[in-house]
Amino acid sequence: MPSFSRVILVGNLTRDPDLRHIATGTAVTDIGLAINDRRKLPSGEWIEDVTFVDITLWGRTAEVVCQYLTKGAPLLVEGRLKLDSWEADGQKRSKLKVVGERIEFLSGAGAGMGSGGSGGSSPANRSTQRSAPPPEQDYYEPPTTDDVPF
Repeated sequence: MPSFSRVILVGNLTRDPDLRHIATGTAVTDIGLAINDRRKLPSGEWIEDVTFVDITLWGRTAEVVCQYLTKGAPLLVEGRLKLDSWEADGQKRSKLKVVGERIEFLSGAGAGMGSGGSGGSSPANRSTQRSAPPPEQDYYEPPTTDDVPF
């Protein structure tokens, strides 16, 4: 039976991204995204719910997010679900998170951008960034003759 895991989230960063590198030199960062939901109760009262989601970004995507975004910046993330499991103090623990595979900056001129970036909505800053797959899924697909433009 086929499986499918795809998540698209839009929210704001809950903290400044912190870049680190694993032993192979691949960049990785864990970010938090706050997703706001506003709904109306049967009584007519409006309430706001906030969902916090942990997201892991790899490779160039991790580097770009750390370079240009800060806490509060709006961001679109597309990725897949991943369940992490571990044991702590003799108890089994688990956490569902997202492995981000594609991002889109949503901020306008300089809003939420960190130092060192030009901000704005130029194509370079709004372009979609793809990261290399995480180490456990490393693969390389050589180009075919159909990929050659001439």
